[in-house]
Amino acid sequence: MVSDADIPPASAPRFPEPMIDLSSDRHFMAEALRQAQRAFRAEEVPIGAVIVHEGRIIARAFNQVELLHDATAHAEMLALTQAQSTLGDWRLTDCDLYVTKEPCPMCAGAIVHCRIRRVIFGCPDAKGGAAGGWINLLQSGVLNHQAAITSDVLGEDCLALLRSFFSEARSKAKAARESADGE
Repeated sequence: MVSDADIPPASAPRFPEPMIDLSSDRHFMAEALRQAQRAFRAEEVPIGAVIVHEGRIIARAFNQVELLHDATAHAEMLALTQAQSTLGDWRLTDCDLYVTKEPCPMCAGAIVHCRIRRVIFGCPDAKGGAAGGWINLLQSGVLNHQAAITSDVLGEDCLALLRSFFSEARSKAKAARESADGE
C-alpha cells in the first residue's frame, strides 16, 4: 500500500535532472575532440573545432593542412569560414569557439577580426599559443576586440590525442629510416 510519505510533493521535479548538460563546455569540447579524431584518421595534426551560436553547433572542422595543401587550413580557420557562411555575416559576435588546442597567432588574429565572443580550448601551447600560452592576442588591448578565454576543458583528452599522433608519427619516421638504411 502507498502512503502519503511515498508521494513526492508537487514542487519536487517529476523527472531526474539530465545526466548530460547539452549546453556545457565539456559537451561542446567533446564535439571538437571528435573532429580532432577525424584529423588523426586523415593523418593530420589532430586538432578539431566547433562554433556554437545560441546553444547550437553551426560549424565543425578539423585540421586539413595536408589534405588541402594549404598552410592556413587550420581547424579554427575552416570553422570560422563555415560559421560566417551559415550566419551570412563575417561578424560572429554571439558565437563561441571550442578548439582542442590553444589557437596559434594566425588563428587568434582571425578570431579577433571575426569578433568571436569566447574561446574555449583543451590543451595549452606554451611555445606557440596565442591565447596566453606564448602570447595573448585574444585579449590584447591594442586590438579592436577581445575574446573571453576558458582553458583546460577536457585538456588531458586533447593532449593525449596529440601525444599519440606525434608518437605514431615518430615511430613511422624511424621505421622508414631503418628501412632505407637496410636497402
